[in-house]
Amino acid sequence: MPIQPHTTTLQNVARGLLGTFMVVAGTGHLTFQRQEFQAQVPDFVPMDKDTVVLLSGVVEIGLGLALLLLKGRNRVRMGLGLAVFYALVFPGNVHQYTHGISAFGLDTDAKRLGRLFFQPVLMGWALWSTGALKALQQKAPAAHLPKPQTEGQQPD
Repeated sequence: MPIQPHTTTLQNVARGLLGTFMVVAGTGHLTFQRQEFQAQVPDFVPMDKDTVVLLSGVVEIGLGLALLLLKGRNRVRMGLGLAVFYALVFPGNVHQYTHGISAFGLDTDAKRLGRLFFQPVLMGWALWSTGALKALQQKAPAAHLPKPQTEGQQPD
């Protein structure tokens, strides 16, 4: 039986704020913050930095709209997907810190280091506000139960 997510009013408001943030950030990728986002793209990425920024901007807008519009199990999947997205773009934050790149008001090493600790907060926010965290917690115990054994069978 699939787990049906239930979110509280606070989670719904938090999800709306995160979705709006994602749409604004994605729009920034495409327009007014484009150069700052390009500075965060690590040199090891095998694509043109502007292309990476444009593509990630489109993805962020799509993720933000999905956060605002999706319901039920799709919302849980979106929370998981957004958490993975945040993990995938984390190297850009590390690159900004390790190379001393000033962007988005992060003009000191202390500020850039502090930004690194915000990424797990975003991941948690995505998982919690969509009900994905609760769905994972409800699903997890079953994965750790031992398999039923038949008579004479040795444990794994």
